[in-house]
Amino acid sequence: MVAVRLAGLLAGLSRLADLGFGLETGTALRSCALAARLARSLDLPDADVQAAYYTAFLHHVGCVGYARETASLFGDELRASAAAGRTDAASPSDLIATFLPTLIHGRPVRERARLVLAAITRGGRWGDEFTAAACDVGRDSARRLGLPDPVQLSLYQVYDLWRGSRADGIPIGARIARLAGLAVLFESIGGPEHAVRSVRRRGGGMLDPNLVDRFGRHAGEWFTELAGTDVREAVLEAEPWPHVTVPDARAVAEVFGDLADLKSRYLVGHSRAVALLAAGAGERLGLPAAARLDLELAGLLHDLGRVAISAAVWDKPGPWTAHEWEQARLHPYYSERILAGSTELAPLVPIVGRHHERLDGSGYHRGSTKDDLSMAARVLAAADAFRTATEPRAHRPPLPPDRARERLLERAEQGHLDADAVRAVLAAAGQRVPQPSRRLPHGLSDREAEVLRLVARGCSNAEIAVRLVISRRTAEHHVQHIYAKIGVSSRAAATLFAVEHHLLDQDG
Repeated sequence: MVAVRLAGLLAGLSRLADLGFGLETGTALRSCALAARLARSLDLPDADVQAAYYTAFLHHVGCVGYARETASLFGDELRASAAAGRTDAASPSDLIATFLPTLIHGRPVRERARLVLAAITRGGRWGDEFTAAACDVGRDSARRLGLPDPVQLSLYQVYDLWRGSRADGIPIGARIARLAGLAVLFESIGGPEHAVRSVRRRGGGMLDPNLVDRFGRHAGEWFTELAGTDVREAVLEAEPWPHVTVPDARAVAEVFGDLADLKSRYLVGHSRAVALLAAGAGERLGLPAAARLDLELAGLLHDLGRVAISAAVWDKPGPWTAHEWEQARLHPYYSERILAGSTELAPLVPIVGRHHERLDGSGYHRGSTKDDLSMAARVLAAADAFRTATEPRAHRPPLPPDRARERLLERAEQGHLDADAVRAVLAAAGQRVPQPSRRLPHGLSDREAEVLRLVARGCSNAEIAVRLVISRRTAEHHVQHIYAKIGVSSRAAATLFAVEHHLLDQDG
């Protein structure tokens, strides 16, 4: 594997943050380019420019960490996030003026009443918990991507309000990235003048007033430059030297696959498991090493597009409506569009975008047939089908592995799945062995690891207590102690910790 420039990978993968927050595609790229311009206009050291640059790139990447809780409260986390993004967080009156109208627009009257009540009675707590999860996950993602401490700290504090903070309490990278993100959002809504007005209205409240003044004096020039350039190229040119590289694309794919799986409690660990099965099947089929690597990467990234569809769909316990089915069927398309933005990852599009296609044309989203499906695409489809069958979903329990095996063989016999791919996937699944005994990370005890697995699977403290036959108070104590040991403050970050350290591998 060859070292890869991180910014090149993020040029496409940052679309996950755009789609997951309900933003216009390209928002993260434009925010990054604008942040770099603002930082350089201040003659900041390269370390601060880098912090602003990468914080703007990854500004919203952690928001998926609270998607299902937001959907549970507001019905659609994408709409709620879009409303929150337009709202002045330092102005309580803006809850009425901006957040609520955006949230309830077009909703039925009864639903409007419920949303207004939810926003008024629980909106403050939701905002705090959403921010905690987003910042936790953003910082953790930066760490796993190998970004330096200033970037990690900036991502952790990017949502801090200027008002109420010490003048030097928020890292300059966070302040610049926050302003750039809002400026790009409002420019996309109403043009450069609207962006300047919106940012100025937040000066001294949400935003650093000195940065607001500098932005206001140069906004027209900067937006004109961005409008006349290839934003991807502008972003790559704007990165401070030396450029950040990663050993290979796999490490980055793993991070973003984990982020996508946070969309639903039923998906945690799914992408890693599919990647493992697909790569193992590729080996059994005698595929070349490069093809096996592509299969592994495709497995990690195949479900990125799920972030573009509300968690309310993925977590719905009953049958989907026709409209919900249409939304779900588009997630492979969104996965394609995310990867297409990175030159390094674009070759995976024909594999990733076809993981729900079937040999007889009965799959989606294209209705491809066997003539359009490479062996890699057939293997990924079989690996995803087997793993999905053995995992719980909102509307059904998991199948035992032997029943899932029978189902895959039946689908191969019926001409839906490739028989060779199915046999290779089943062989890969059958030869998996338990993890050898090892010391648990961060000093976790066996009991704490057991509790953490339940936390990652979405169990409440009450559910943990029932499953482990302990009191709720004891369960709460375990969770608090675990969070302290591993250095997180939200379920989303604890879940990513469990996935990263392979603690879910011991699930029964």
